[in-house]
Amino acid sequence: MPPQEPSANRDAKSGGQQPDLSARIDARTRRGRLQMLALLLVCASPVIASYLMYYVFKPTGGSTNYGALVDPQRPMPAVQIANERAESVPLSSLRGKWLLVTTDPSACDEACAKKLFMIRQIRAGQGQDRERIVPVWLIQDTGTVDERLSAAYNEPYAGVRFLRMDAGAVRQWLPAEAGARAEDTIFLVDPLGNLMMRFPKDPDPAKINGDLKKLLKYSRIG
Repeated sequence: MPPQEPSANRDAKSGGQQPDLSARIDARTRRGRLQMLALLLVCASPVIASYLMYYVFKPTGGSTNYGALVDPQRPMPAVQIANERAESVPLSSLRGKWLLVTTDPSACDEACAKKLFMIRQIRAGQGQDRERIVPVWLIQDTGTVDERLSAAYNEPYAGVRFLRMDAGAVRQWLPAEAGARAEDTIFLVDPLGNLMMRFPKDPDPAKINGDLKKLLKYSRIG
């Protein structure tokens, strides 16, 4: 029987041709994480681009925005809302569109009705981009809504969505200006479900319309 070759010589001859298993696993894990990060960046890039273009790289001659940026971002809370058929659905089901949001109790007063008219008309004023926008009234209780409001603003075409959400959850998600209430203004939510902007009390609809036109121009998402 020929003499056995020393194990050290055998290892040297192999030249490291059998890579370390744990090193291969680590490399594969890092590669998978990088691929996942790249996928997330691709998915979020349209909204990121719109934020950068709107808040950082201003168009030449452009003025500052009218609405106040909500910082830090407030993603949609994991809560249920009731739709027009009294069906319970997640708030997140509204993702995918730009949302113009207002909130009030079911006993909608004159100021409330004015906001409903305003968000409906702002949507209509976006021309071919109007399908990217959904006006929403978050009703804070289970009371009966005046049928005249439903007939005027909740019509199937270009209407405002009448949805019900717990008043406490509404206030946690929609921050009011100092000394004001969430009911005093209109909010803008991006298609990823992030509360993006708050407009001042008694807002100028023409200026809201201008902000929205710029955002829709710079972002093709939603």
